[in-house]
Amino acid sequence: MSKECQLCGKKGMLVRKLNKLRGKYNPSPKYKQQPNLQWVKVPVEIKKKEFKPFAGKRVMACAKCRKTTLKK
Repeated sequence: MSKECQLCGKKGMLVRKLNKLRGKYNPSPKYKQQPNLQWVKVPVEIKKKEFKPFAGKRVMACAKCRKTTLKK
C-alpha cells in the first residue's frame, strides 16, 4: 500500500527541522513527513468531477479530500 492520496495524489515530502543555538542554525536532521491518510467511502452521488471515477468505492484519502467528499 503506497502512502499517497488516491484522490488528489498528495505524497510525503522531505522536511528539515531548524535548530537555532546562540544565534546560528546548526546542521539539522531531515525526515520524511507523510500525509494524514484515512479510509473513506466515496458517495455514489459525488458532484466533483475529479472524484467521479471513485464513486461508491473505498479509498485511502488525505484529510482534506475526506472533508471534501463528505460535504453535502
